[in-house]
Amino acid sequence: MGIKEMLNWTRVPSILLLGLVYVAYVLTGGVIFWKLEGDLGEKDINLLLLNKKTLLMRYTCLNQEGLERVAEVVQAASKVGLSLKGNQTSDGFWKFTSSAVFAATVVTTIGYGNMSPSSTAGQIFCVFFALFGIPLNLVVLNRVGKYILAIERNVSDFLEGKTKRRKCTRFFIHLVSYLCGAVLFFVVPMIVFQLQEGWTFSQAIYYCFITLSTIGFGDFVADSNPDKVYPDWYSFLMASWIFFGLAWLALLINHSIDILERLNTHCRMRWGGQKPEEESGSAEGENPDTQVEEEDENKKPPIIQ
Repeated sequence: MGIKEMLNWTRVPSILLLGLVYVAYVLTGGVIFWKLEGDLGEKDINLLLLNKKTLLMRYTCLNQEGLERVAEVVQAASKVGLSLKGNQTSDGFWKFTSSAVFAATVVTTIGYGNMSPSSTAGQIFCVFFALFGIPLNLVVLNRVGKYILAIERNVSDFLEGKTKRRKCTRFFIHLVSYLCGAVLFFVVPMIVFQLQEGWTFSQAIYYCFITLSTIGFGDFVADSNPDKVYPDWYSFLMASWIFFGLAWLALLINHSIDILERLNTHCRMRWGGQKPEEESGSAEGENPDTQVEEEDENKKPPIIQ
């Protein structure tokens, strides 16, 4: 066995290569976040300490113990969704509409963290609610995603019959569906959040992606500002946007995974000297892209009447 064959990267188990790429990607992201946010975090800490010193100097009757007590009251009020500005009162987080949105964030695993059950009964119910709700949510989103994909393929098949150009038609349909989804689940909500929450467009688009990807940091949460009065339709619109947006983004992520897998197969066949039959047992010279498309055709759901 020659040195070239021993160093052939395609002989390394794919799971090891994938793991190395994953670790490198995460560490690279950590370094970038560290450089972007590290200095800013130090400035925020210094500014906070300066504000604390100014507050104690301005209000001489307030000592360190009193300041800590005030901070506890503010933190407790923020946790239940109450505002300490002015004399007005609010219903807090646990209104029916806010509770329904919270239930949606539980089953979708978004989990902003801005509100959570504090009673023992509520915490126990949340465990069992999530235990059955999360699988149910996955099943429903999977079914909705399949129907969206079926509609997309129906339109694609119809246009293919008219144009007789399969690849061009499919590319066009995918592009239009992606653009329509981006407008419906990112651009329009971005404008709504900018108007209702007072966020900048960058903050709104950041919130849209963090929510629909179920990352849910909780630094920005719509329909949760106790100093604002939201219209009745806002919570319903939020819940609908989260549900259908999750289905669309899951479909988009699945397409991205399929593209990466095809690219990985293509690279291993081109640079590793492997033939299609070594990877999937297919006939010699068969195009892997065509094979994947044919498998997708066999697996596609029934056409919606």
